[in-house]
Amino acid sequence: MKQTIYDILKGKFLIADDAMKNWRMLLFLSFLAIIMIASSHNAESKVHKIAGLNNEVRELRTQFVDGKTELMRLKMESSIIKKMTQKGLKRPTRPPRKIIVKN
Repeated sequence: MKQTIYDILKGKFLIADDAMKNWRMLLFLSFLAIIMIASSHNAESKVHKIAGLNNEVRELRTQFVDGKTELMRLKMESSIIKKMTQKGLKRPTRPPRKIIVKN
């Protein structure tokens, strides 16, 4: 048992008479390891991209809410009256009349 472990550590299984099947297996396992590393790297980069996009979505949602709040503030009657008085327009004292056209 001890001699077998020493032979494996020294690499004698790679230079023995039937070493070709061992080399094939090592090449196959190396190929699988490279594919696994590439796949995990690809998945990790996608996770980072998704996290960045989620942050961007949160930021855009915040900007949307701020814009909507500002629009509601600008549409209020009191703010419109203030702007019109600054431009010299006054609020009418009598209500508008309905115009009826007869043929």
